[in-house]
Amino acid sequence: MKDAQAHSFVTIRLDVVRAASISLALATLHWPVASVAGPVVAPAAMARLGSIDARFQSYNIEMVEVTGGHFWRPYAERRKPSSKADGIPAGSDPAMYAYRKPIDLANPRLRKLAAALGPAYLRVSGTWANTTYFDDTDDSARSPPPGFNGVLTRRQWNGVIDFARAVDARLVTSFATSSGTRDAGGVWTPAQAEKLIAATRALGGNIAAAEFTNEPDLATTGGAPAGYDAASFGRDIAAFAPFLKRASRETILLGPGTVSTGGSDDALGSEKLLALTGPVFDAISFHYYGALSPRCSKAVPSAAARDSNALSPDWLSGIERAASFYADLRDRFAPDRPLWITETADAACGGNPWSSTFLDSFRYLDTLGRMARRQVQVVMHNTLAASDYGMLNEGDFSPRPNYWAALLWRRLMGTVVLDAGFAAMPGLYLYAHCLRDKAGGVALLAINADRAASRSLKFPEMARRYSLTAVNLTDRRLRMNGRDLKLAANDELPALEGEPVSGARIDLAPASITFLAIADAANPACR
Repeated sequence: MKDAQAHSFVTIRLDVVRAASISLALATLHWPVASVAGPVVAPAAMARLGSIDARFQSYNIEMVEVTGGHFWRPYAERRKPSSKADGIPAGSDPAMYAYRKPIDLANPRLRKLAAALGPAYLRVSGTWANTTYFDDTDDSARSPPPGFNGVLTRRQWNGVIDFARAVDARLVTSFATSSGTRDAGGVWTPAQAEKLIAATRALGGNIAAAEFTNEPDLATTGGAPAGYDAASFGRDIAAFAPFLKRASRETILLGPGTVSTGGSDDALGSEKLLALTGPVFDAISFHYYGALSPRCSKAVPSAAARDSNALSPDWLSGIERAASFYADLRDRFAPDRPLWITETADAACGGNPWSSTFLDSFRYLDTLGRMARRQVQVVMHNTLAASDYGMLNEGDFSPRPNYWAALLWRRLMGTVVLDAGFAAMPGLYLYAHCLRDKAGGVALLAINADRAASRSLKFPEMARRYSLTAVNLTDRRLRMNGRDLKLAANDELPALEGEPVSGARIDLAPASITFLAIADAANPACR
């Protein structure tokens, strides 16, 4: 999502931008801690719900990061007009953007930290990809031709392919769809897409999955020709789908790649787009943001973007409503296709001011738990290392709390999803998977989103505990079992060894996240 899209996004996403039903604004960790008894869980008896892709937890690097250009200015940077105005969407406030040189995908720290999250999918797309010209020579970037706003060089694309190979990531992308890709009649032509696919193959890579374009429901703000409508998208997909099958048969066709959850009256609504394309997509993809960030929501303030609501049931469950919407569309227009979320974060337009803090880790992990339980196959976080919602700091690639949360998920939560076996209770969310790389083992993720009361779990098995806390919820430093998480010398990751616990009762502190690894659960679904 980009700032020029704010007006459209506000219109189509009012269903998820609401004030929380329960205000937690006054609750703090300094209040006396109450204790609320929790459920008795039986890891050995948890039934299998299904499975997720081995690359379920994935991430985005925006196309504009690869090429260099303007992207969301972090809140910590001083707001000032950019010295370069090229590439900023028309009508946007230049002070919201900062110009970035191309990301250094050869950086050793970046590669080491990304590799620790593998296997994953790496999506290189975003709104800027819609208007990016691919220069398939080795020349340095030049001014884009008419109908394009940016240039991707062969050298830069080779860097993406080499990075993906080094970190065990499979490449996902979309293609240019702006006026520069169209003939005199406005019909999309595959010349640019053909060059990108051919270069990928020649450079030793392959495109695992692709969307035609980024967010076609926001087509005009995304660089499509004026007057682009649902019929235009249907015509484009009718040309693109057979082209992709010929040019890159192994590539999974994703779509529609929309962000709207509006009805059939929307001119470019997801329902209308799927009705016109038919069951052509191999997987149904969509984007989800819980709110607009303050960068985009000045005209319509977003109550959901306030940090006081960040642990509320309404905020955390918003993605359930979006997933239900797209699952219903899938069942109507493309039965049996898997669901993929190809772009998500707490808030569009670079994230909220607290996106880089521990407070957003509750949403991040809860999203993974909820979507795995729903059998959504892939969830791609936006972004790996850009603006406030990046898992890594974009300046030095140092880990933020969401990175540590992602790393623990990757180490512990396997691909078989289990029924945690209890009804949700206020403030406590419990998710269960088979323990990664341990036959019969079970991994639990327990999120206590209550800022004032502790919770507890009861089960008989021995376990290893990994509890995440911070000095305060908007801290950028994270603790596991009371110790700061940080890189060691030479950027080595810490061992992340869990603390043995006897099982009978596990206490969960207020506003904490706990993983439990029960290696000897002997769950038959995990053998």
